[in-house]
Amino acid sequence: MRIGVPSEIKKQESRVGLTPESVGDLVSAGHEVFVQSNAGVGSGLSDEEYTAVGATIVPDADAVFKSAELIVKVKEPQPEETARLTPAHTLFTYLHLAPDPVQAKGLIKSGCTAIAYETVTEPSGGLPLLRPMSQVAGRMSMQVAAWALMRTRRGRGLLLGGVPGTQPAKVIIIGGGVSGTNAAEIAVGMRADVTVFDRNNNRLAELDAQFNGLVKTMYSTKASLAAAVKEADLVIGAVLIPGASAPKLISREQLKTMKPGAVLVDIAIDQGGCFETSKPTTHEDPIYDVDGILHYCVANMPGAVPRTSTYALNNATLPFVMQIANKGTKAALNENAHLAHGLTVAEGHITHEQVARDLGMTYKLPDWFKPEA
Repeated sequence: MRIGVPSEIKKQESRVGLTPESVGDLVSAGHEVFVQSNAGVGSGLSDEEYTAVGATIVPDADAVFKSAELIVKVKEPQPEETARLTPAHTLFTYLHLAPDPVQAKGLIKSGCTAIAYETVTEPSGGLPLLRPMSQVAGRMSMQVAAWALMRTRRGRGLLLGGVPGTQPAKVIIIGGGVSGTNAAEIAVGMRADVTVFDRNNNRLAELDAQFNGLVKTMYSTKASLAAAVKEADLVIGAVLIPGASAPKLISREQLKTMKPGAVLVDIAIDQGGCFETSKPTTHEDPIYDVDGILHYCVANMPGAVPRTSTYALNNATLPFVMQIANKGTKAALNENAHLAHGLTVAEGHITHEQVARDLGMTYKLPDWFKPEA
C-alpha cells in the first residue's frame, strides 16, 4: 500500500504521523511511504532519518495526497486538507468529529474513508490510541496549572504543593480515567491536596487503593461537585464519552462561587470541553479569564511536547496502520472489530452512531462493512 505522512498544519502542532522507526517497519513489509519534507522536524526527526529507512520525501502536501492511498496524521484535517481527500483515500488520525460540523461536512463531501484514533477499542474495552495522548495531557495538566496559578499569570499566587507551615493548593479532578489518573499522579507528586470525582464506584475504589489514600475520592453529583468547586484552587476537566461531546459539568454561574484567580484546565476541549465557559485556545495564547477564573483550554496539549507524544502515539498506532496496509482498508475493518469501532466516515456518510447523533446528521453504514465479532 502507498502510505502518506503530511506535515501537521494545525497551529503550533509539531507531532508527526509516523516516526522513522515505524516507516522502516512498513517499508520492510513491502509498503511505500511518502513523507512531506520536514514533516518530522518539530519532533526532532530529519528527512535524512526517513530516507535512511526507505521513505520517499516529497515536497508538499499536494504530493503526499496524490501519491498515497492511506493518509496517516495526528490531528483532525483542516479545511485545506479535507479538500485534498478523495474517495480513493483512507484517513487515519484523531478526528474528534462530534463538536466539529465543519470538518464533518468536509469529510462527507470528500467521499473518503475516515478512521478515528479516539474510538478504536481493545479487548478490555479501553481506547488504546487515545490512551497515550491522555497520559501526556493528564501529566501536562499539572505543569500548566502550576504555571497558571502563579501570580505572574494572574493566578492565585499559590505553589501547588505549598511548603511547611502553609496549605497546599486544593485540586479537583473531574474524571478518574486515564487522563484524570495521570493528572492525579503528578499532583500527588507535587504534594497538592487532591480529590478525584467520578460516577463509577469501582473506579473510585481502584483509585483509593492505587494511591493508598493519598488521593481523596468523591462520587460525582451536581451538589458534591458544586460544593468542592467553591473551595478549589484548581479544577481539571478530564471526562470523556467515546465519540461524543463532553458533558458540561461546571456552569458559568458556578464561576461566581469560586476563588478569584482559580484555574480551570479543560483536557476534554477536543470533545467540546467539560465547562460551559470553555473555548479552544492555542499554545501561543493558552489562557483567558471569565469572571476572574482562568481557563486553560489548549486543544492539542500534547503538541507542546511533540517528541514524547509522537513516539508514544506511534507505539500504539503502528499495529493498526500495519493491518490496514497489509490487508487493505475494507478487509482490515471487517476482520478487526476493535479497529472497526474507529470507522467514522465512509462513502459520504457518518458511520459512527454517537457522532452522527451529536452532529444532528444521518448515520449510515456502507454495504461492505460487516465486521467480525
